[in-house]
Amino acid sequence: MLRAALIGFPSSGKSTLFQLMTSVKDAPRGKGDVAIGISRVPDSRLDTLTAMYNPRKRVPATVEFTDLIAPARSGAQGLVDVAGYKNADALVHVVRAFRDEAVPHPSGSVNPARDAQAMEDELLLADLGVAERRLERLEKDLKKGKTPDLEKERDIVHRCKEALEQGTPLRALQLAGDDLKRLRGFQFLSAKPLLLVINLDEADVADVGSDAASAAAKAGLTAFGAHAATRTVALCTKIELEIAQLEGSDQQAFLADLGLSESGLDRVIRGAYDLLGYMSFFTVGEDECRAWSIARGTPAQLAAGEIHTDIQRGFIRAEVVSYDSLTTRGSMAASREHGEVRLEGKEYVVQDGDIINFRFAT
Repeated sequence: MLRAALIGFPSSGKSTLFQLMTSVKDAPRGKGDVAIGISRVPDSRLDTLTAMYNPRKRVPATVEFTDLIAPARSGAQGLVDVAGYKNADALVHVVRAFRDEAVPHPSGSVNPARDAQAMEDELLLADLGVAERRLERLEKDLKKGKTPDLEKERDIVHRCKEALEQGTPLRALQLAGDDLKRLRGFQFLSAKPLLLVINLDEADVADVGSDAASAAAKAGLTAFGAHAATRTVALCTKIELEIAQLEGSDQQAFLADLGLSESGLDRVIRGAYDLLGYMSFFTVGEDECRAWSIARGTPAQLAAGEIHTDIQRGFIRAEVVSYDSLTTRGSMAASREHGEVRLEGKEYVVQDGDIINFRFAT
């Protein structure tokens, strides 16, 4: 499951977005409280497959969201030791762009670019403290006896420290391979991909709609949103609240009136998927139709592990058909007759929309 953590300064609309996305209405509201909720990933392909098989259960892919009610001015320092933030796959920064005299901005004025950079600085400072403490420990351990692993870890942590001191988030280093593995245990906040959610003013929705690029330009966030491993999504939580209170058909009519093809909540989830390079494969049958989230480039045997570790360990073959083939033919039997169902090995790279039946031995 993809895990995302919401961050944002007070009065940004962060906790409102959390409640909208997860339908958690009784989340803790005290300072320092952590709320965790689940949001379903919208996918019309799962709807089509469900209509084909009429299963007992329909299970969409999900995203876990974490929201910390932080004391004012505590910034990212308060996130360092919170498991939901350390273990998050991505950070979702809700940036205030709306104007409301009844909800004054803590800094006295609405300035999205300033707030985005201020939060980035908080992340950098939090990570710098982690890096400095780790380097101190490494130097002590190295005095007891040098080992290649410790020396390599010291080198990469020192490289991170230099980047942080220069104001460069660690996500910009685009670390990979062994370097990335060595840092994984530290869970640096600025190393996590960042999704900027621009919380628009109601009056601005008519101008920019769901166009993230236009919203970013209006908010002065174009350059910031172009940084490595960073994406932007635009929505108005005030309007989203109104939409959430309507019935399904009325919701679609409201969205159409605003010139929007889907809700802002769906766009946030899609933005997180795109940011992290996630995709979905499906398992289907009369009992259940389910979507599973995996990173692009995942081989079949590891994808099997998303369902159950026993399937991964006992993997024999993956019976695979593409979504387009199955829905065009109308059944698995018809797809087989046309030679469109394949047997793939453990190294097969799963594709977005694959329908898979894993063969395994226990």
